Amino acid sequence: MNKIMENDSVLVIIDVQEKLVKMLEDNSCAKVAEILAKTASVLKLPVIITEQYPKGLGSTLNEISNVLPNAIVLEKTSFSAFDMPEFTQALKNFNKKQIIIMGIEAHICVLQTATDLINNGYEVFIVEDAIASRNIKNKEAALKRLIHFGSQVVTSEMVIFELLKSSKHPNFKEIQSLIK
Repeated sequence: MNKIMENDSVLVIIDVQEKLVKMLEDNSCAKVAEILAKTASVLKLPVIITEQYPKGLGSTLNEISNVLPNAIVLEKTSFSAFDMPEFTQALKNFNKKQIIIMGIEAHICVLQTATDLINNGYEVFIVEDAIASRNIKNKEAALKRLIHFGSQVVTSEMVIFELLKSSKHPNFKEIQSLIK
């Protein structure tokens, strides 16, 4: 197991869409997702955003998409993003092995995408405070399975400070201000 490395990471944002967020019992993951999106933008991390059937579920929250104009945005109908050739090609093009995942729903799209990534040799970090399910029991069950399959469960602050490595990082103050 490794620490999260700025030069070897891709952020994957799974289905943080308008209608899905409104269905959540606890939608605090949306605010955390926004902080991580801003962090990724400042650090210029590669980002892939998926949207599950956006015609029905709406687009990715503006607070996220607006700060990531260079993100690859992929519309999907499969639950695992890994089933999409555009997704796997983007990962190959980035040539990075660490995948930081946040999104909705933890027990469906997040779980299936993470499992496929692990089975294909990627190191997967699930951001616990930036994933959600409509029902908390489903999220809890997903986290147990994700750990069993080999994901590392982390928090947003763990991700941020592992990416920064030190208070001497040139973007430390800017990113620190996001979490105060």
